[in-house]
Amino acid sequence: MTAIDEIAPDLFRLSIHVPELDMQFNHFLVRDEEPLLFHAGLKAMFPHLRDAVAQLIDPATLRHIAWSHFESDECGGLNEWLQIAPQAQPVCTLVGKLVSVDDFSIRPALGMTSDDVLSTGKYRYRFYQSPHIPHGWDAGVFFEETRKTLFCSDLFHHFGDPPPVTSSDLIAPTRDAMKQMQNGPLAGYMPYTRKTEGVLKSLADLKPETMAVMHGSSFTGQGDQLLLDLAGVIAENFDQP
Repeated sequence: MTAIDEIAPDLFRLSIHVPELDMQFNHFLVRDEEPLLFHAGLKAMFPHLRDAVAQLIDPATLRHIAWSHFESDECGGLNEWLQIAPQAQPVCTLVGKLVSVDDFSIRPALGMTSDDVLSTGKYRYRFYQSPHIPHGWDAGVFFEETRKTLFCSDLFHHFGDPPPVTSSDLIAPTRDAMKQMQNGPLAGYMPYTRKTEGVLKSLADLKPETMAVMHGSSFTGQGDQLLLDLAGVIAENFDQP
């Protein structure tokens, strides 16, 4: 079952909890003149997500399908969306477009840098490249400037089936999730470099007020402090010999 919740004006969270993993997979629909979906989702989840989107808009009217980095739960279902939405375009970082997406996708992607602005009507978006944060050379975060929403992908990943949105600190559940991952077969899922703290500080400078989190509750409040605190938690768990 897909849970649908409006977590901010025109911003809907479409969440599928997988009990075997005890983890939510969250996808975000922005209802605007040119509707946008952030996270195309796993291919197997496409029928459930399509039906959820259909409760909010006609899926054929989707115009933009965006994600952070090339990974199955981010863009595995991309071509299924493109087949039912003839005017939709993939949207990712320029690196993502050049190294992976245009070979995978049935239509070329819009590859963005932070100098580029995507308008969907009321809302304006920029992609800020964040290599290897959370994963991959091509990684980036998507920032909506009008309402200061940061689509932050796997940043602040935490387990369970928590509420759609919280104003509570996400650092404790994020730290717990990192420790759990580091003790399992997926250890080392987030690299740490000398640039990690600087990238997170630059994202904090955007002063986001809503954080759209892929795995776990989204956040409303002072996102800048949360991002600064996250830098310390990442160093604590991944800056190891």
